[in-house]
Amino acid sequence: MTHNSKIKVGLFGIGLDTYWDQFDGLLNNLSSYQNQIKAKIESFGVEVVDAGMVDNYEKSRIAADLLKKQDVEIVFLYISTYALSSTVLPVAQKVPAPFVILNLQPVPQLDYTSFNELGDRGKMTGVWLEHCQACSVPEIAGVFNRSDINYDIVTGYLQDEEAWREIEKWVEAARVVTAIHNNRMGILGHYYGGMLDVYTDLSKQSATFGTHFEMLEMCELKRLRDEATEIEISDKIDEFNAFFDVVSECDKDEIKRAAQTSVALDKLEDHHKLGALAYYYEGESGNEYENIVTSVIAGNTLLTGKNIPVAGECEVKNAQAMKIMSEFGAGGSFSEFYLMDFKDEVVMLGHDGPAHFAIAEGRVKLVPLPIYHGKPGKGLSIQMTVKHGPVTLLSVVESKNDVFLLVAEGESVPGEILQIGNTNSRYRFSIGAKTFIDTWSKQGPAHHCAIGVGHIADKIDKFGKLLNIRVVRIC
Repeated sequence: MTHNSKIKVGLFGIGLDTYWDQFDGLLNNLSSYQNQIKAKIESFGVEVVDAGMVDNYEKSRIAADLLKKQDVEIVFLYISTYALSSTVLPVAQKVPAPFVILNLQPVPQLDYTSFNELGDRGKMTGVWLEHCQACSVPEIAGVFNRSDINYDIVTGYLQDEEAWREIEKWVEAARVVTAIHNNRMGILGHYYGGMLDVYTDLSKQSATFGTHFEMLEMCELKRLRDEATEIEISDKIDEFNAFFDVVSECDKDEIKRAAQTSVALDKLEDHHKLGALAYYYEGESGNEYENIVTSVIAGNTLLTGKNIPVAGECEVKNAQAMKIMSEFGAGGSFSEFYLMDFKDEVVMLGHDGPAHFAIAEGRVKLVPLPIYHGKPGKGLSIQMTVKHGPVTLLSVVESKNDVFLLVAEGESVPGEILQIGNTNSRYRFSIGAKTFIDTWSKQGPAHHCAIGVGHIADKIDKFGKLLNIRVVRIC
């Protein structure tokens, strides 16, 4: 599930050139710490553009030009010792990327006894300056606040595992931002009529996430489906059997119908270089397009599990949420609230249509469905439960004034589910079922959400900060 595109990350250290002639070895020591930081960040699978040690105003201009030219996605600012904020602001003003201030001391605790035994106040001052990273943090933060610069802070020491986990999350969030910026989302068909919560402003979505929307035509999908060969269809049926538990009740003609449509969906995705898809269509009873749209679930499920999430009912916002979850390697399955179990204190969520087979508890079943509730026709559907354990729910919410992210962490728990040929799972939340559903709903999301495995709310929070959009966490 993990997407491994390499991005460019900026790094520069700051110091004060006045110190170098005053304290022997100080610059060399600080530069070695910066090299350690660079190597560690590179180990996260990114290219680090190191602008070196910026210790005066002139060097800040050079660093700014380099980082801007290299088009870095995020900038890590390493405070090596006390430094003037005037060496930082020119870089932050010129480079259009979020900044993360690294307040990393060489060690967790200075050896006070050895330090005080040096006996030379000049040497002692040099050693102190090697460890005084925190001195500049409020100065830089204050200037960034007054200059409206988007930034955050990681505080710790060079071997601090907690600090490095935070830095790695920032790197991962930057990678996901890049993936979403470069995403091409297809829109096939139209909204489910009357679902006012699902309707969205595509201009707002593009402005917020950088997503390109590709308007697709059913006639193109029909042509691709008509062109599918018997060999392609047979290979697709083999793929169904590889990824799904195809139950014996599935009619062979229905399997072939779904496989032929799946072949066409793959070609549609490849031709338009899609990274996500939102779809819905009805068509008159017996129409050829109805035949297509009632056979898309299996193929769309395969796409979803391959990092090309597909949301039904033309839920663009939820396709965005699914893509974010998928890029974080968490999956992201299309879901809505099914029912509440007040005795077991769980909320059940699921959906008909495509699912994320890579995050299923056990094998995903491909089953016949005699009727699609609220939709035309019949065909094959997916029966699955999300893996038991920690999960994160994500909704992209379009409010009156902005687009923001709504997040909750919970647990997928075992228990009875509905064997109706849909995805559905039981979820428990720390704030209880009643408080969860009330608090979540009051934020005004659409009735859909994306569910992924693992607790990744902190990663989503960083993702939101990099995009400069709100993140509301319920639990």
